[in-house]
Amino acid sequence: MAMLMTEPVQILIVEDEPLIAMMLEDFLDVLDKQVAGTVDSVDDALARVAQGGIDAAILDVNLRGGQKSTPVAEALAERGVPFVFATGGADDAVDERFRDRPRLQKPFTMDGVAKALGSL
Repeated sequence: MAMLMTEPVQILIVEDEPLIAMMLEDFLDVLDKQVAGTVDSVDDALARVAQGGIDAAILDVNLRGGQKSTPVAEALAERGVPFVFATGGADDAVDERFRDRPRLQKPFTMDGVAKALGSL
């Protein structure tokens, strides 16, 4: 039986600003999505990705302490899990290998989140 690709439901949030993470959680709830986890560092995100059960992810490009979410993007790409980059900056903040991925521009809106997830 072939698996049909359905809209992602279990969404991982990688965001280091607690208020923004909470806002995204609220948006996902309204959009009938489940939060597969909310993490604020590359290490925590990689650990959560390794656990599986993630349909898609929203990755803040720049995390606390100068960390970039690129290693998380690599881990998700290896597993075939789609993701969206969340950024308030220019395209060059995103690793060139992933510049074809959908973007979610800050400040976030419900419509923006819905469109970004719908594009996966």
